Amino acid sequence: MKPQDMDDLKQLIEFLKEYQVAEFDLDRGDLKIRLKFNQAEAASGLTDLSRLLNSAPRPVVPTAAAATQQVPAAADAEAGLHIVKSPMVGTFFSSPTPGAPPFVSAGDRVAKGQVVGIIEAMKLMNEIESDAAGEIVKCLVANGQPVEFGQPLYSVRLG
Repeated sequence: MKPQDMDDLKQLIEFLKEYQVAEFDLDRGDLKIRLKFNQAEAASGLTDLSRLLNSAPRPVVPTAAAATQQVPAAADAEAGLHIVKSPMVGTFFSSPTPGAPPFVSAGDRVAKGQVVGIIEAMKLMNEIESDAAGEIVKCLVANGQPVEFGQPLYSVRLG
């Protein structure tokens, strides 16, 4: 594997752990990856594969260093924001019908209980309500994007 492939795989593992995905399969031609996490390993944050990736030599790339320096600034800007999370697995829709304006956009004020999106699960349309009142800072998913249980949908500045 090339060093970039190792970095991509490590990022994928961290993403899957963050959203507590138990199993993942990838099949792209001659590349086949199957990851399966048990609850104890997911909680501890280290699997044999991630230990292997952590111990692999990593090239120094200036652009990667610049990107990591920008991450704390972005995290500071989003500190203190409330996150509206997906209550289920399905497909996220930001508007009631195709072509209609979205329920909410960045800068809109929302009330607790206000519908902010729809998640389609098993051909059922489930309205997703804001669990906090405030101002929508950012929509964190795209219209038509598959979402997981607990995945962040919106960031809201309370008040």
